[in-house]
Parts: sequence; structure tokens; C-alpha cells
Amino acid sequence: MREFKTAKFKIGQVVRHRLFPFRGVVFDVDPEFANTEEWYEAIPAEVRPARDQPFYHLLAENDDTEYVAYVSEQNLVIDDSGAPIRHPALTEIFDVTTNGYVLKLPIRH
Repeated sequence: MREFKTAKFKIGQVVRHRLFPFRGVVFDVDPEFANTEEWYEAIPAEVRPARDQPFYHLLAENDDTEYVAYVSEQNLVIDDSGAPIRHPALTEIFDVTTNGYVLKLPIRH
């Protein structure tokens, strides 16, 4: 039986990338890498993350734009800036409350 690591970050949590200038809110988690081989190989070898860790789907943003990002757990940290997420899909996926971002149900892949 395969053992998966417990995800460090939760759906609705705001995180930022450890190396690159973007942040986002988690809307899905894969227990280990589940993207394409081409996507994985496109990451430079010196910064390519291990596959056997949680990977997070983020409604991401930087200073210029909003997008969806797929990021390894090792490259994320908590964003405690308190700044709201401005992603245009935010209210399709989450209810924005005084306690943060709460997933709307049901969400289907």
C-alpha cells in the first residue's frame, strides 16, 4: 500500500511561492505530482521538485496578472500579508467570509 504525506496547506489557505513573486489561494491538492511529464521536465533540473510530495492548485496572482498555478509543497509558505486575493475566479470557487476563503460545494473536476 502506498503511503502519502499529509498536506501541510489546506484548501482556502493563502500561500506564496518561496522563490518566485506570486501568491494564491489553494483550491485543490494532489497527494503527489499528478501533472504531465512535459510540464515536469520543463522545470529546470536544479529547481525541479520531488514528485512524492503534495502539489497544490492555486488561484494565483502576481503584480501583473492572475492565473492558475500548480506548485509543490516544498516551494510554498504561508502568506500572512492579509491582502485579499483578486483572482477573477475566486467567487466561483469560494465564499469570501470574515474567516477567509470557504470552498463552495459541490466542486467537481
